[in-house]
Amino acid sequence: MSVYVIVEVEVTDEKAYVDYRAGTAATIVQYGGEFVVRAGKVEPVEGDWNPKRIVVLKFKDFEAAHRWHDSPEYAPLLAIRKKAAKSKMIMVEGVS
Repeated sequence: MSVYVIVEVEVTDEKAYVDYRAGTAATIVQYGGEFVVRAGKVEPVEGDWNPKRIVVLKFKDFEAAHRWHDSPEYAPLLAIRKKAAKSKMIMVEGVS
């Protein structure tokens, strides 16, 4: 069953975040993932949730998603993201 990685991001250092974005896509593809949503327009409809940036990734399963997130290729990029942004991330099973 597909697993979606959903990330809410508030970029605090645009310059550093450019380096993160530049390297991340290759690591996602390397581990079998793909972008579903990559920071398009966000429009709140219900509740008080108003995220600045949303990213959704799709992997074949939890194991693939964890292999990407915990990989040596992603580790230095993750360190950049943690310095350049405030983030919340979840992994959730999808219906396909």
